[in-house]
Amino acid sequence: MNIIGKKNWYFLISLIIIIPGIISLFLWGLRLSIDFVGGSRMEYKITSKSAIQNSELEKAIRLQGVEVGTIQKTGANTFIVRTKPIDQKTQNKITDGLKKEFKTVDAISFETVGPTIGSETTMNAIKTVVIACILIVLYISWAFRKVPKPASSIRFGVCTIAALIHDVLVIIGVFSILGHFFNVEVDGLFVTAVLTIIGFSVHDTIVVFDRIRENLKKMPGATFAQVVNDSIIQTLGRSLNTSLTVILVLFTLLLFGGESTKWFVIALLIGITSGTYSSIFNAAPLLVVWQEWSEKRKKK
Repeated sequence: MNIIGKKNWYFLISLIIIIPGIISLFLWGLRLSIDFVGGSRMEYKITSKSAIQNSELEKAIRLQGVEVGTIQKTGANTFIVRTKPIDQKTQNKITDGLKKEFKTVDAISFETVGPTIGSETTMNAIKTVVIACILIVLYISWAFRKVPKPASSIRFGVCTIAALIHDVLVIIGVFSILGHFFNVEVDGLFVTAVLTIIGFSVHDTIVVFDRIRENLKKMPGATFAQVVNDSIIQTLGRSLNTSLTVILVLFTLLLFGGESTKWFVIALLIGITSGTYSSIFNAAPLLVVWQEWSEKRKKK
């Protein structure tokens, strides 16, 4: 199996997956939850003789003097309503108004986040991801400092981050598209999912890179591309089996878990699938591309 020989095809597949998400981010961005922008979030379970439309629910809330941001139907009879920040008294007024309009109304949850707290959460999330990336580069560069020539430890660190960025762009791009077309919001759990994906992606990449380091010592007469290709093949089964067990658990959570963790699990599924792909078909081939470019530069 010549994976390195087809590296350009794998890079092209990654671009095809990433580009629509990047375009979506530029056009529409992410649909941020109140965790980031502030506001009030109410969840209601409403029982009625006929199916309730979002427009009916919005009209009933507006009658109480409250402007509605978004309404999302999360189940057969459950709705999540997002508005500008309101207090408990106003929320009780909305609930009483809905009870007059519909047969049975149960207020499941109510939370309010101020815009200042939302801004702090956004900055903290960005800082966390950036700091994690810097620490990963430094650690991998140190851990691979004794890698045999012609390899370079800093290249291992940078290629790991490149694969990591690939996975982050995939997950953010997908959720940008989901947010625009299906009103899927990005919340605190999404940040947790992204950080988990970063950790998984790095772990999977290091497995491949560690085998490359070992084979550089065992195969001194082989070309760098051949060493990398053999290393990928030797670790392919382990990477796929590890990812598959995690994916099976996540599918179980998706089927039997609650609505509150649904998109968190979906984010992990997308990210772990992307992480497995990037570790095998992006990170290691990037090492070869960098090495080939370096050799051509020296010859000139």
